[in-house]
Order: sequence, then structure tokens, then C-alpha cells
Amino acid sequence: QVQLVESGGGLVQAGGSLRLSCVASGSTFSINAFAWYRQAPGKQREWVAGISSGSTSTTYADSVKGRFTISRDNAKNTVYLQMNSLKPEDTAVYYCHFLNAFGSYWGQGTQVTVSS
Repeated sequence: QVQLVESGGGLVQAGGSLRLSCVASGSTFSINAFAWYRQAPGKQREWVAGISSGSTSTTYADSVKGRFTISRDNAKNTVYLQMNSLKPEDTAVYYCHFLNAFGSYWGQGTQVTVSS
């Protein structure tokens, strides 16, 4: 079993920045992947970015490419999402996701609100 604890959400003005963190604990296994998703009111959950333990390669949704950066600290089982140049349309609940050989796990979500 894996537990995910997120932090870093909040309220920011358009053009500002936030840094989200997610720490995984439990039976994480050495081969795994992190991702960030978000869900705005009335919309389906959307994949935002992903990163795996076996590669430095990262992937991003087109809507955030060039503005968001996903990174991880494997020793700490922690993933980060640096969000720059935030827009009101980035407002959503952001969820950390963790995948390993044994299962798929979600964090509790953290609210990000971008005001104009």
C-alpha cells in the first residue's frame, strides 16, 4: 500500500507561481512513476505531467507545456510540480498520482486558485 501526501496549493494572482509537492510512503517499490492530474469544476480529471523512476524524461499536457515543470527526488520518493506563469484556467484541484508494479494510487488533492 502507498500513501500520498500533497502540499503547496493555494491562491495566486495570474502570472504568479506555485510549487506543489507530493511525498509517497509505504511499499513504493523502486520502479515506479509519478504524475500530476487536475480537475476543474464540471470537467473530467485531466492529466497534466508525468515522470518515471527509470528515466529523466518528462511529459506534459499541451496546455501547460513551457510553464510547468515536473521533477522528482527518488531518494525521498517525492514529486514536485513547479507552476509558473499561472493563468485563471489553471484553477483546479491538483492530484498526485503514483504507479508501481502493485497498484495505482491517488493523493487527496490540493486546491490551486488563480485569480485575474
